[in-house]
Amino acid sequence: MISWLFKYLLKNILFSCKVNTNHQHPENNPNFKGLTVNEGVNSAPIVNPYMRPKRKRKQLSVDEYVDRIKKGDISILSQAVTLVESSLPEHQKIAQELIEKCLPFAGNSVRIGITGVPGAGKSTFIEALGMHIVRTGHKLAVLAIDPSSERSKGSILGDKTRMEQLSVAKNAFIRPSPSAGSLGGVARKTRESIVLCEAAGFDTIFVETVGVGQSEIAVHSMVDFFLLIQLAGAGDELQGIKRGIMEMADGIAINKCDGTNIDKSNVARAQYQNALHIFPAPDSGWNPEVITCSATENSGIVEIWEMIEKQVQFVKSNHFFEHKRNSQSKYWMYETINEHLKNNFYQNPEIQKLIIKNEQRVLSNEISSFIAANELLNNYFKL
Repeated sequence: MISWLFKYLLKNILFSCKVNTNHQHPENNPNFKGLTVNEGVNSAPIVNPYMRPKRKRKQLSVDEYVDRIKKGDISILSQAVTLVESSLPEHQKIAQELIEKCLPFAGNSVRIGITGVPGAGKSTFIEALGMHIVRTGHKLAVLAIDPSSERSKGSILGDKTRMEQLSVAKNAFIRPSPSAGSLGGVARKTRESIVLCEAAGFDTIFVETVGVGQSEIAVHSMVDFFLLIQLAGAGDELQGIKRGIMEMADGIAINKCDGTNIDKSNVARAQYQNALHIFPAPDSGWNPEVITCSATENSGIVEIWEMIEKQVQFVKSNHFFEHKRNSQSKYWMYETINEHLKNNFYQNPEIQKLIIKNEQRVLSNEISSFIAANELLNNYFKL
């Protein structure tokens, strides 16, 4: 019964489609009494018909970039930093010319590196200290190195969202950059970004690291003052006293000294201060200080800025400031050579073929990893 009814309905529908070509809906055929289907409304266009085509941005010349950067044009400064961070050969060529022409106008700033364990409140601290700096008439640029995912290679780049006041301040510029898994590369680009920011008139530069690790060594080699942010009450205080990072610090700020954490912060301050006396005296002759602060309550921020200013005046008076800048320039010359050699090695077509072969030989236990590496290097030097 059901099969017969289905065939009857299908036959009538097909018949109505043939004899009623003017109807968009076969259900409107007179054979289907009591059933009417209204015509639908035409779909709106997906693209706005009144939208004007986007004009292609005019590519500025290097001289135009330099001129507008010197005038403090933040938009052009952001574009210039993007060129520096780009890996495209055509962008790198423009960026290097731009850096070279901006160098005579750079160097007139205080470069401050800021590091600390995750959760130490670096972003909140930077905003509190940054707002104090811009209120005193300084121009501040914040260059934040944001960690990238090892899986997706992406970064959140959320520093601006955590610095709501500073991101809209008139004399402040915040630029997060992804580490993209290449610490040396992003550190070099950060150093070049410092040159652009100084040419734009920023007299104070913050460089925020991705966290405690190898990044501190790279950042320490490009700043004048290295500030370590620590926490109290997060466990054994001696765990935070690591010789490598402590010896690099020019000052220590124990953050979140508020509420019930005040007593713990004062104890941690005494412990860190005693630990600093154990280490050899810095080459600069400056004795690092430890200050407690609370970025959320804005306490201790003025004292930390005064410590930074005092240290800068001290190293300038004994000429260590200029000596350190020169040593850093030499260090980055060699680092750039190392990076270019590494990139040239891995981008060589012949070496890329040999790498695949040697990988298979290593995996099949024909040769050791060290012999495979030596063969690749020997072949590279013969090319």
